[in-house]
Parts: sequence; C-alpha cells; structure tokens
Amino acid sequence: MEVMQRHAEIGGRLLSNSKSPLLQTACEIALSHHERWDGHGYPNKLAGEAIPLAGRIVAIADVFDALTSERVYKDALPLHDAIAEIARNSGTQFDPRLVSVFLAVMSAELCRVAAA
Repeated sequence: MEVMQRHAEIGGRLLSNSKSPLLQTACEIALSHHERWDGHGYPNKLAGEAIPLAGRIVAIADVFDALTSERVYKDALPLHDAIAEIARNSGTQFDPRLVSVFLAVMSAELCRVAAA
C-alpha cells in the first residue's frame, strides 16, 4: 500500500518543473487527488479547502472511474451503486459541495439517457 501511495508524490515530482500552466495544474492534481476532505488522505494529509480545487474535483472523478471500471481484481459496480458510494463519502473523503454538483450532474444525465 505504501508503494502504491507514492504515485501521487512521484507524479507531482515528474510534473513539478514545468513553466506550462497546464502542467502546473497537472502537478497540483497529481499531488492532491488522494487527499481527503477529512484530512486522512495522502501524501500531505491536507483537509477541506486546503486541498486544491482541481484535486478535489479529480478525486471524485478518479474514484467514480475506479468504481465503474472492471479491473483484473474486481468487477465494475453498477452506476447507481457507484453514485451511492460517492454520496456516502461526502464530507469525509470528498468535498460535500462538489458531491452535490456531481449528484446533480449525474441525475440530469441519467434522466436524459432514460428519456432518449
């Protein structure tokens, strides 16, 4: 687990010396997308608003992708189960305001698909 957790620091280090604003944002995301709203994440144990906004957004997208994607070690979760898991972790793992936005977007998208 410790080795796996190092990918955030390694990614940040690889992207850290760029003058490109895009790659600077990518560095910020690499370093912060595993931080948790409650401060129990890694690598820096940042909490709440101390976590860069881009990292907070990507954290939700990253977990949603992991939950809904098949892996060699697990099946993909059904969409409604993955959405429920994101909602369940609002305020602990994820920024609750961003979870609200995620849930609204997913609800609208699911309604759009159902109507099609």
